[in-house]
Amino acid sequence: MGFGGPGSSAAVRGVRLLVFAAAVLMLASGTRAVPAPNPPNLIGGPFARLLASSADLGPARSGHAQLTVALRDSTRPVELIAWAKDRGLSVRWRPGDDWAFVEGTPANVGRAFGVAVHNYRSRDGKVFYASRQQPAVPAPMHGEVTDLGRILSYHPVHIAKPPMLPRDVPTHGLTPTQLMTTYNAGPLGTTGKGQTIVFFEIDGYKPTDLSAYAKQFNLPAFALAPTPFTPVSGPQLPKPQGETEMDLEVAHAIAPDARLVVVNLYAAVNAVLNNASGGWPKVVEAVYATVGTVFEAVDRQFPGAIWSLSIGFDCDKMSTLADVRPMRSALASAETRGTSAFTSSGDTGGLECKGKGANQDRFGPPSQDDIGVTTLAAQPEMTDVGGTSLSTDKNGAWVVETTWVASPTSQGTGGGVSSLFDRPAWQNRVSSPKDFTHRLTPDVAADADPYTGVYIKSGGTWQPGGGTSQAAPIWAGLTALMNQYLLEQGGNALGNLNPLLYRVAAGAARPAFHDVLLGGNAVDNAGPGYDLVTGLGTPNVDNLVHDLLDIQRGGG
Repeated sequence: MGFGGPGSSAAVRGVRLLVFAAAVLMLASGTRAVPAPNPPNLIGGPFARLLASSADLGPARSGHAQLTVALRDSTRPVELIAWAKDRGLSVRWRPGDDWAFVEGTPANVGRAFGVAVHNYRSRDGKVFYASRQQPAVPAPMHGEVTDLGRILSYHPVHIAKPPMLPRDVPTHGLTPTQLMTTYNAGPLGTTGKGQTIVFFEIDGYKPTDLSAYAKQFNLPAFALAPTPFTPVSGPQLPKPQGETEMDLEVAHAIAPDARLVVVNLYAAVNAVLNNASGGWPKVVEAVYATVGTVFEAVDRQFPGAIWSLSIGFDCDKMSTLADVRPMRSALASAETRGTSAFTSSGDTGGLECKGKGANQDRFGPPSQDDIGVTTLAAQPEMTDVGGTSLSTDKNGAWVVETTWVASPTSQGTGGGVSSLFDRPAWQNRVSSPKDFTHRLTPDVAADADPYTGVYIKSGGTWQPGGGTSQAAPIWAGLTALMNQYLLEQGGNALGNLNPLLYRVAAGAARPAFHDVLLGGNAVDNAGPGYDLVTGLGTPNVDNLVHDLLDIQRGGG
């Protein structure tokens, strides 16, 4: 029997006939069912690949979500605070900052910004939240807010580790005297006295290795200053892996009288965590704000110090300008007090977006999405250091340098065009046929080839250093020598070095750079003048410091 009362069977048959007739008409006209459109403002590139390689666990129904907002100025964002409150959200803002966090439940954040927020599980087992869509600034906020960050709580940290060589590779390398000769720093007669170099690290070091290094080359003992952070609750500090020992020893070889400071980011983040109301999750999802807090603390204790970093946070295709504003503001503020900051360009041959976070294919053929630079290296306030292979005579005197690349190990100097930052005015005099409007990296270069690296003591053994994580502390140590010399001549510490470097390269009295003409990485080639693998080149320090002194005296 049917249902719905008398006559229902006839009614059902009529409906079926209508449906069948409609289907016939669709087939006859070639019409197909139209799939639901994709949500607006989908984020592509490495961000999309990260989510595609993770398991989508569905809408995030509980917990906490946040995003960074960039403000037009540093006044209190009263309209933003009121707008957020009306939507069940809150705003975290610190007086004087031109950025803030908007936070609340994932559902409220999604509704307020018109996006879907889901939970995901990465290939390495971490559960995080994200939105495939880039939120737009709501119309009522246009007077106060200029840009919004990503909705993402997964930011893996990676390090440019010194390359591991086979045991049958000769272990000799540059001695401190040879390293000074290579880059013509000896004529300055300085030792880094009165200068402080801060190393931001994620591994430890063995004091016995440092003592052995100083003794081997008849150098003063390492002057290690207490760190501004002490370990508190949280993950144990990692064991030495060679990076910190290499950084310290390379800088000590050049500037043996400089004060050295190791800021272990594990301890530093734990210290921030200890003061963060949201605990570890907020620190992880706000990685750039957390690093900015660390930068501020270091700047307060060691104003005017030289910074050296061999770490990275994502590639710059993963973030927006709002995301990185807290870190960038802290670095820019430190540079107003004389800080110069150097970072390594990376050791993946220009493919810094490949395989980040254990989610993307690390070993498959590269794609356009893999090409990129790290967010840290791309910052205009950061001097990005690429890598070279070095040839010297038996005394260490410079003969030639080529681009560092090691094809069998898929390693090589990083560099490329930023997807995030516009071209700074001081970089307008150099060019690249690949791009005319964005920041180019690296800025300069130094020895990074482990076959021609600096002789170091690490893990109880003598071995050559290498990688762009060797090149960055080389520049940090040389800058300590130049700062001391400039101050002794009545000049000033260098501070933000990039505008000065490009000014010297544009035309100065003395040739300050060795132009690297040969070689390339997986993406670009070296060539005359500026290039995307070795930047302006490697330094002739005696010439460079005198060119810089001319500029400070108004003659350059």
